Amino acid sequence: MPSYTVTVATGSQWFAGTDDYIYLSLVGSSGCSEKHLLDKAFYNDFERGAVDSYDITVDEELGEIQLVKIEKRKYWLHDDWYLKYVTLKTPHGDYVEFPCYRWITGDSEIMLRDGRAKLARDDQIHILKQHRRKELETRQKQYRWMEWNPGFPLSIDAKCHKDLPRDIQFDSEKGVDFVLNYSKAMENLFINRFMHMFQSSWHDFADFEKIFVKISNTISEHVMKHWQEDLMFGYQFLNGCNPVLIRRCTQLPPKLPVTTDMVECSLERQLTLEQEVQEGNIFIVDYELLDGIDANKTDPCTRQFLAAPICLLYKNLANKIVPIAIQLSQTPGEDNPIFLPSDAKYDWLLAKIWVRSSDFHVHQTITHLLRTHLVSEVFGIAMYRQLPAVHPIFKLLVAHVRFTIAINTKAREQLICEYGLFDKAIRARGMDSAEDIPYYFYRDDGLRVWEAIRSFVAEVVDLYYESDQVVAEDAELQAFTKDVYVYGMRGSKASGFPKALRSCEQLTEYLTVIIFTASAQHAAVNFGQYDWCSWIPNAPPTMRAPPPTAKGMVTIEQIVETLPDRGRSCWHLGAVWALSQVQENELFLGMYPEEHFIEKPVKEAMARFRKNLEAIVSVITERNKNKKLPYYYLSPDRIPNSVAI
Repeated sequence: MPSYTVTVATGSQWFAGTDDYIYLSLVGSSGCSEKHLLDKAFYNDFERGAVDSYDITVDEELGEIQLVKIEKRKYWLHDDWYLKYVTLKTPHGDYVEFPCYRWITGDSEIMLRDGRAKLARDDQIHILKQHRRKELETRQKQYRWMEWNPGFPLSIDAKCHKDLPRDIQFDSEKGVDFVLNYSKAMENLFINRFMHMFQSSWHDFADFEKIFVKISNTISEHVMKHWQEDLMFGYQFLNGCNPVLIRRCTQLPPKLPVTTDMVECSLERQLTLEQEVQEGNIFIVDYELLDGIDANKTDPCTRQFLAAPICLLYKNLANKIVPIAIQLSQTPGEDNPIFLPSDAKYDWLLAKIWVRSSDFHVHQTITHLLRTHLVSEVFGIAMYRQLPAVHPIFKLLVAHVRFTIAINTKAREQLICEYGLFDKAIRARGMDSAEDIPYYFYRDDGLRVWEAIRSFVAEVVDLYYESDQVVAEDAELQAFTKDVYVYGMRGSKASGFPKALRSCEQLTEYLTVIIFTASAQHAAVNFGQYDWCSWIPNAPPTMRAPPPTAKGMVTIEQIVETLPDRGRSCWHLGAVWALSQVQENELFLGMYPEEHFIEKPVKEAMARFRKNLEAIVSVITERNKNKKLPYYYLSPDRIPNSVAI
């Protein structure tokens, strides 16, 4: 009688093993086997991290194995089990891999297909078509869209983390990390003694060092020493936490009535301001998004204020970016002066602080939350709803949405765009010339990583889509794209996302956006938060007095009274420290330990991808040598695969 050897791998995360009864059945082209209990005498099967093998004898030849059926039945108490994969050695000596990488909960069963990626058109056998359809029907009941906040992309229909499907919940250790990170921050930063001091102001800038000096960090210490300097202020628009707002100014906006006479002392080329604009030396950052927004009212005892400033910047003869004019609200007028570097020291300093506070708010809500977290969640939900596990695009993307829906659900539970073509976005802002703007490391490194991802994605797309017609006729792919547009982006043409994909090139670009957003873009705007925001005056999370409406009135005492109080400063410091931490078990760009793909050509493409990423790491490491302000957020060895913090 034919005999098979079945190898079963259990996950290594906490509580992955099970004591429940596990049964296996084989479904072949010529017949089905009986149900076999996988159990060894005097042996503890399916322990965490175990790889167990079992010999199974069947009554008759089954033909080509099409499905493996796994059933879990309660032994004593329900005991969830994380199954990585099943490998089958056939009577002919062939090995067939059946990836799973899922939790099996309660009394339930799952059907596994072999690991070869297949488009719907490749499945001609009825049982495989049926399996594909049932998988999506089940997932669409589990992964439902919900409006979290008017105007935002739709999110997962779950009120809290435990309501999520088990497969996308945090592993236990990841959940523990999330819960403990903030309390660790309080302890490590030694700021518990200040936590209760709301409405208690600091005495002066040096007083902020009481909550700062506990952790040594090269960049944050440099920020503390140089934050008042115009060069440091300008540098952060290029390589700080929010390097996506600065754009070349091609025409001075009427709402900012700045003149050559006002800024003449800042211009170094003996040109008028208008001529400097024509030469491409003037840049602008406009926080118009914040105009008319009410400040956070989480603390009823403290009034909080927002501004919507406009900041004009200049590229000097050293090719460095410096501020030359700041207007703190959108409508010009006598009570809305344009602040200049030639003004009194504290007038100019407070104007810059207001810009930094506005930048912090836009960074947190738009750059970070909306354009990485929420957009990546949209991709994840649509992927689970419309792409079966056997689809090559599911296999490509699943590592890049790992824990994203979970972290966003946690954030909605506890805390609380444009189509992201990186290369085109850089050009649209007039920031693409490395010769003209030589110190824009976010651009330089981002383009390298973008191209590495695009090249890898193109290889995978070419393996499974032989023509544009195959892309256009892939109904599951089109349903995925439509789900993103109609539900995730709420049918907004302004989002720039397409309703459908019609070519291999368009598919490659689309997938590159998804992977880059979830990995590199999130790393660029998230992991520098402690570096750039831990010195509170450089990134105030709240302001306790309104913007000044006249010049010559600002004192150091007024600035300190405007900055966050002791308690809120500590909460802020703990938050940016916790958000900047990489988890011990983090998976970085190019790492695919879950082998959803089994085909050799894809594995070879992955190896080339990793080699390209290693080359980028070497370039960045060499550039950063001896730099006082190294830029490493887009070094691939520091870019997690997905949005998971």
